[in-house]
Amino acid sequence: MARILLMAAIAVMGIIYIFFIPADPVVFKIVMKLIPMALIIALAATTLPLVSKKYKRIIIAGLFICMIADGVIYWFMAGLVTFFIGHLFYIYAFKQAIRKKIPIWVAALLLLYGAAMAIVIAGSQFKIGHVLLGVAIIAYIIVILTMGWMAIRTGFPLAIAGAVLFIFSDSVLAIDRFVIDIPYRDAFVMVTYYAAQFLIALSIGSRVVTYSVKRSNLIR
Repeated sequence: MARILLMAAIAVMGIIYIFFIPADPVVFKIVMKLIPMALIIALAATTLPLVSKKYKRIIIAGLFICMIADGVIYWFMAGLVTFFIGHLFYIYAFKQAIRKKIPIWVAALLLLYGAAMAIVIAGSQFKIGHVLLGVAIIAYIIVILTMGWMAIRTGFPLAIAGAVLFIFSDSVLAIDRFVIDIPYRDAFVMVTYYAAQFLIALSIGSRVVTYSVKRSNLIR
């Protein structure tokens, strides 16, 4: 019951922030933005770790760093660097749970998507002489796609869905900021972002299925 109420609180506070909180004052908006993430961290902390306790600790650390990034994203480079660090934690967490190889076609799609985003987003910054920002964007694209790659290799549907939504959210934000205005950007970005973090938090409770063959069970 408590977990259901916590999930409901995440949804309600997320909706309030996305659709009802004005842009000013900025401090109040930042505080309201952090509340859903704090609730998601609480959800992660109360989730039984069926993968491993280490996986749970690293995921919670990643969630906490991303919450910090939410607060400093108004200073874009600070937010970019902080989210970069958060993805490193997710990569390390997913590495603990790797169970399968990634299909070649999935790897190809990730590489093509990364190349396209680098050309469109980073390329737009190189054209206007913002070399440092362009390099930072390429580095971020590499780390978030690596995070997605590692999530897929866990075989956990919740982790995979969370990683894909995170990539989508950041892609919409980047395209709107550097290429073309996207209608209802804030709603697209924040709904998918909160959903991504919510699913990654719940992946702590993903079941790891192992199979073993005993000699006594073999049919002769």
